Amino acid sequence: MVLIQSPKPLPVPLAMSRAVPTDKSSSTAITSDQPTPSPLPVHSSSKSQSAAPRPHPKPSFPICKLRFECHDLTHDGAHVFFSSNQPSRDLASAVSMVLSVLYRPSENNSHIPPVRSVTLILRAMDILAYTTGSELDNDHKELHFNLEYIEKIPSMPENRQRDEIQGVLVHEMVHCWQWNGHGTAPSGLIEGIADFVRLQAGLSPPHWKRERGKEWDAGYEHTGYFLDWIETLYGEGSVRRINEALMNKKYDGEVFWVDLFGKHVQELWDEYNKTLPEKNEEGIR
Repeated sequence: MVLIQSPKPLPVPLAMSRAVPTDKSSSTAITSDQPTPSPLPVHSSSKSQSAAPRPHPKPSFPICKLRFECHDLTHDGAHVFFSSNQPSRDLASAVSMVLSVLYRPSENNSHIPPVRSVTLILRAMDILAYTTGSELDNDHKELHFNLEYIEKIPSMPENRQRDEIQGVLVHEMVHCWQWNGHGTAPSGLIEGIADFVRLQAGLSPPHWKRERGKEWDAGYEHTGYFLDWIETLYGEGSVRRINEALMNKKYDGEVFWVDLFGKHVQELWDEYNKTLPEKNEEGIR
C-alpha cells in the first residue's frame, strides 16, 4: 500500500503579511491569518471642503522698464554722478515718489499714464534737463540730464551732489507721469507740480525760498510753494486732484480752480501772498 503525504502548506505571501500586535498582559503574541483591510477615507461635507475665499491682492502701481545711457564716461560730470548716485536705485526711487504723490493705485490703473519705459540719458548740452517721448512712441520716455551741470554741483555740504541729482531726477520724472489737460495747462502749473513733488521728497535745494509777488504760474519753486500751501490748507491729496482734473479735459482757468477749491486761482494766490513776509529795499523783512 502506497502512503500519500499531504503537501506542506504554502507560506503566506509577503503582500498579505502584517505586523502582529502583542498583548501587553501576556507574553503570548496575538496572531491572525487574515490581513486587516485599510479603512476607507471619510469625506466631509461639501461645505467643509470648500476653500476659504482668497483675499484680492492690494492694488499696486504699474511697473515700467528703466534704462540708462551715458554718452561720455570720461566726463567729469559722469564721475560726479557715479560717485554719488546709483542709476537703478535712484530711477526706481524717483518713479515711486512721483506715483505715490500724484496717484492712488487701482485695479487697472487706467487713471495713470501708460508709461512703458524711462531712459535716463547723461550727455553734455546747453540746458539743465528735459523730458520727451522717444522716437518709438510717447509711451517710452527719455530723460536727458546735462553732464556739464552735474560737474558743477558743489560737493559741500555733505550729500549736496546726491540730493541735487536726485531732485532733478524727481522733477523730470514727474513730466513722464503727469497729466497736462491735453496740452492746454499753463506751463507754469506743469513745472510747479514737478517742483511740488520735489518738495514732498525733501529734495529742495538751498537757494529755494518762498517769495511774494510774481504770478501764480511763474512756475518751478514759486508755483511749487504755492501748491504746497494749497495742499496744507485744503488737505492731503489736493495737488493729486489738480493733476487728475487735467486728465480728461482741457484746462479752463475760469472754472478749473473754482470746481476744485471754490475760488478763482487769483484769490488763492492773493491769500497765499498774505502769509509771506513783505519785501523792502533791504530785502525780506
